Amino acid sequence: MLQVKQWCNDLIGLLFPNLCNACGVALYHSEHLICTKCLYDLPFTDYHQYAENRVAKQLWGRLPIHAAMAMLYFRKGAKVQNLIHNLKYNGRTDLGVLLGNMLGERLKTATLYQDIDLVIPVPLHRKKYKIRGYNQSTFIAEGIAAKMETGISEDFLIRNTSTESQTKKSRYNRYENMKDVFQVNSPEDIIGKHILLVDDVITTGATLEGCANAILTVGAAKVSIAALAFAE
Repeated sequence: MLQVKQWCNDLIGLLFPNLCNACGVALYHSEHLICTKCLYDLPFTDYHQYAENRVAKQLWGRLPIHAAMAMLYFRKGAKVQNLIHNLKYNGRTDLGVLLGNMLGERLKTATLYQDIDLVIPVPLHRKKYKIRGYNQSTFIAEGIAAKMETGISEDFLIRNTSTESQTKKSRYNRYENMKDVFQVNSPEDIIGKHILLVDDVITTGATLEGCANAILTVGAAKVSIAALAFAE
C-alpha cells in the first residue's frame, strides 16, 4: 500500500511538479516552497542586528520610528523578486507565511523588537484587495506573529485612498500623496503599545511613513517597521 501511495505521489509530481518559488526548479521531497540552494543563496541583510541600518537611515528625520529593518535585498530580475511576485500575484500566500516565519525568527533575537505588542500589516485599498483577493502583507505578518508569539490585526489600520506609485515623486510630494491616506480604527486599543508595521518591499518608505504617522498620532508608544525586502 505504501509503495502504491509513493508511486502515485511520484506520478503527480511528474505531471504537476512542485517548483521552487525563487528559481523555478523542481523541489525534492524534503524541500518546501524554496529549494535548499536558493535558501542558502538568499541575500540576507542582517539589518535586525543593527539599529543604524540603511532602512532606518532612510526614515531618519521623517518620523520617530523606534526601529526599522528589512530581511532581504531586493534586486530586479533576482530570486527575491521572484519570491515577492509569486506571493503578490500568484496566490502563494503560504510563501508569505514561510518568509514571515523566517523574519520572525530574526526579530526574536533582536533587542529592539523584544517588547512588540501588536503586529499590523500595511493595508491595501479595498479596490486593490478586491482585485487580488488578499493582502500579501497580512500573511507575512501572520508568520512573524506566530514566531514572536504576539497579537496580529488587519482591522486597526484602514487605507481610505488608493495612491499612485511614489518612486518618481520628490520627498515632499511623496509625503503629500500619503498624508491622510490611512485611518486607525479603535485607537484606544493601541494607546501606549509598541506596534510592528509589516510590509513586503520598502522602496521610498512613503507608505510606511503614512501608516506610522497615523498610528503615532492616536497615541501608540512606539512604532517599529519590518519588511521582507529593501529595494536599494
